Amino acid sequence: MRVKRVGLPLVNVVKLRGTPILQQLLLEERLLRSSSANWCIVNDGTNRPNIVMGLSGKPCELVELEPVIRDRVPFIKRFTGGGTVIVDENTLFVSLICNRNDVPDVQPYPRSVMAWSGSLYSQVFNGIGDFQLRENDYVFGDRKFGGNAQSITRNRWIHHTSFLWDYSESNMAYLKLPSRVPQYRLERDHTDFVCKMKDYIERAVFIEKTIKAVGTQFMLKELSLDEIDDSCREHIETTRLLTLDELKETLAKTTRSESIAQAV
Repeated sequence: MRVKRVGLPLVNVVKLRGTPILQQLLLEERLLRSSSANWCIVNDGTNRPNIVMGLSGKPCELVELEPVIRDRVPFIKRFTGGGTVIVDENTLFVSLICNRNDVPDVQPYPRSVMAWSGSLYSQVFNGIGDFQLRENDYVFGDRKFGGNAQSITRNRWIHHTSFLWDYSESNMAYLKLPSRVPQYRLERDHTDFVCKMKDYIERAVFIEKTIKAVGTQFMLKELSLDEIDDSCREHIETTRLLTLDELKETLAKTTRSESIAQAV
């Protein structure tokens, strides 16, 4: 365990490698709702491809259900808002869980948290590509490489990001073009809309620079996964893995609705 810098609020830094994304999301939801500490969680890839959908998402509108069911791709509904992503070993995850009072310049509203995060990552990508925060995405030029989601409670908030270090075009094919897209996307398909972070920065350098940037706002205390206190008050757990039966039922309902619409 190491502690760096004095005079700033403390943040616990947990560095993971290949931790299953479901385990990571369940941990983050628990820490948001039941911990009183600030946290920075960095996960260098997850163990296998997973689709992760925002809390209010509808699978039939966001993914191609038939191939998802056929290929048995794990499908997770997370506790935060935001869009739908497919993640794998080439996705890097950074999550910031903060007490409102420890970042007083950030108002507990999505736009304010987003602007703060954009400033933080401007340090990470300073001089690298044409980094920008565009709407709710991190981009190089007009191509997205980082997607964000948030959850804001009375006194705390989480801002977490999935960064596309690399991606598989076959995995991207599981995703539909969502009905609501950023204006700058201009109806481009996934492979024309996103880019690979590996073309701009080394994987280890990105992680190092991200933690360094967090260290400009907080005093860093490194913890291992085993050092996180498991004792916590009860909390509502909304992150979950959707079952294959749920997905099949959704597909059947969607197919029936489409058939009725065509018959009318």
